[in-house]
Amino acid sequence: MSSKEDILKKYRANIREQFDMPDLSDIRAITYPDPLLQFMNMTKSVGGNAIEVEEGRDVNELIRELYPDAKEIASNLPEITIATRNPDEVGRARDLNGTDVGIIRGEFGVAENACVWIPQQMKEKAVCFISENLVILLKKSEIVNNMHEAYRRIQFNDYGYGTFISGPSKTADIAQVLVMGAQAARSATVLLLPE
Repeated sequence: MSSKEDILKKYRANIREQFDMPDLSDIRAITYPDPLLQFMNMTKSVGGNAIEVEEGRDVNELIRELYPDAKEIASNLPEITIATRNPDEVGRARDLNGTDVGIIRGEFGVAENACVWIPQQMKEKAVCFISENLVILLKKSEIVNNMHEAYRRIQFNDYGYGTFISGPSKTADIAQVLVMGAQAARSATVLLLPE
């Protein structure tokens, strides 16, 4: 028996009272008259940026305009032709170090807190966290109101990993000073794409 199984066995042996899971079917979670507008406003409030992309606009040109000094751009998305690195083709995650802009696809966004669900769609998920700037492509029709709706939509792919990302990385733990990019991207931009 492994040490994990041994610890769990001891916990189970000492349970004195068990409770049924609560009935969550009657929860009335928050909804918004315009989830897209709420998502955009909330993205700004968490330090990120959300841009509606007009029909026919070249996303590659837009990214170049947003990050004109970027030299290393990582993405495995077929429509991203400006990528200089592909996270599916690097030998190790640390080979993505020095990435100026990482470009990934979000599956859906949450208006309540500006989170975007990112299932692992590339061999090296480090691109989501090691990039100085993160760009998330998201269809603007894929915005849900709240986390209750979001959790009902989550599905894992072959990688078995996914994460919610909301704005850039930030912390105020040290001397109570807000630091952007403390553990991951310094900036996060969601490009809201038309159908």
